[in-house]
Amino acid sequence: MMKRKLLLGLILSISLLSGVSAAEGQTKLVSHAGHYLDPGAQSISQIAPAPVDGSDLDKIDMATLHEWQSKRTQAECERAKSETSASYEEVFGAVSPFPKPLPKKAAAILAKIKSDTDETVVMIKSHYNRQRPFKRDSTLTPCIDPARGKIGPLAYPSGHATISRVFALILSALVPAKKDIFMAKADAAALNRVISGVHHPSDIEAGKRLADSLYSQFLEVPAFTKDLDKLRSLILKQ
Repeated sequence: MMKRKLLLGLILSISLLSGVSAAEGQTKLVSHAGHYLDPGAQSISQIAPAPVDGSDLDKIDMATLHEWQSKRTQAECERAKSETSASYEEVFGAVSPFPKPLPKKAAAILAKIKSDTDETVVMIKSHYNRQRPFKRDSTLTPCIDPARGKIGPLAYPSGHATISRVFALILSALVPAKKDIFMAKADAAALNRVISGVHHPSDIEAGKRLADSLYSQFLEVPAFTKDLDKLRSLILKQ
């Protein structure tokens, strides 16, 4: 972990010294074994730092969570519980443009995308070390059981918001006519994490910004664009 942090710090320093963004600082966006992106070359600067505990933004986060806790319905909690793994099928199964069951080739590509995304989220979460809202405020009670929902201790950025938006951007590229449907589904999945009390609203916004950054990087990798064509070939004819 210490070596990875040192490597990430070096990459960020080079990017800042050269006057380019973190994404641009990754000069070799090529696929690595089992990955489209080099997991060791991701920068924490793709998103802003997490809000400081007790800051104005943090207070807005907590107030919003309390508001949702007071008005959420059982149906909303059940929807959130149905998406705890943030898998492609969980979030997009009902609107998926692929045949059912999901073709193995498509499943493998989507799983690889999720793996790359998850690794980056975990790295950035470890850096910012923002605790889950219900860990910081005992009057907040999530309607997803942390143990059964596989909810880790760290919150910023939201992995659900990140991967659901990455998938939505990919689906929108494959089926532009349904972009609004895909993006709305991703937004709903992200909001469910706030409604259920396991993420701050700013965790969600950070996840969306990270998704945009990662998607732009994916598009620069030949192996990814080749697999994007494979996914396109698997879409059901409308």
